[in-house]
Amino acid sequence: MLGVIDRNLERWALLVFYTMLVGTMAIEVMRREVFAYSSIWGEEVVRYAFIYLVWIGAAAAVRDRAHIRIDVLFHYLPPRGKAALYIFGDLVMAAVACLALWWSFDTVEVSWRFGSVTDGLRVSKVWALAAVPIGFTLILVRLIQSFLRDVRDLRRGRDVFEGNVLYE
Repeated sequence: MLGVIDRNLERWALLVFYTMLVGTMAIEVMRREVFAYSSIWGEEVVRYAFIYLVWIGAAAAVRDRAHIRIDVLFHYLPPRGKAALYIFGDLVMAAVACLALWWSFDTVEVSWRFGSVTDGLRVSKVWALAAVPIGFTLILVRLIQSFLRDVRDLRRGRDVFEGNVLYE
């Protein structure tokens, strides 16, 4: 069960938020064009669904090593050098993610303390602002998994996972 969650967590979350975004946007366009009426809540739902899409998508990209990167140097390194460079990159990114996670809690905490709400939906802004710490938490989990996978591959003498290739 945990393996299924590990492989599909981001995929299912992205599907939910993407469906929410597209469905709400389609409804709002129809309401605006056909009925000459639009709501404020629709724009907010689309905005916050997009924010969650970005952060969850970033975690999925870390899992698949699908982030945009300049990989010219990797073509000239032996397998152990590639592994070392990937491990170094994961450690740097983990440090950045830890800092960003720490700082993102301040914003959520201030919103929680003062009880701020969104303009249209009138729900707590904590739900919208929580996308950043949730995203960075997922990124950290995926970075830890990537780091452990690379160390395991390095110890066993296997080539490290280089990610999914989009273009050759």
